[in-house]
Amino acid sequence: MKKRLFFVILAILAMLLLAGCAAGANPAIHMADAAGKTAGFWSGLWHGVISPVTFIISLFNKNVNIYDVYNNGNWYNFGFILGVCIIFGGSGRGAKREWKKNKKKETPS
Repeated sequence: MKKRLFFVILAILAMLLLAGCAAGANPAIHMADAAGKTAGFWSGLWHGVISPVTFIISLFNKNVNIYDVYNNGNWYNFGFILGVCIIFGGSGRGAKREWKKNKKKETPS
């Protein structure tokens, strides 16, 4: 019973922590500042990393966006894609597994 309660509390804390990571519509962050700076590589990387959580929250809250439209272009895009690849792992592992399976079929036993 104590173990189950511990995991329930841990799950609730994890959900609260992840919900706090979502990027909202904050004009101070999403618009160019006085120096003309916009969201760059690091913001893109962060938005890519939290994109699964942000996507779920954006389904229920119209003020939360996955992608920052006020960005500096290619560096933000690169950071965003890199962040998404970090979270979802890319296809390298699956391609390697498929390659090994095909290699075993080709070698005679």
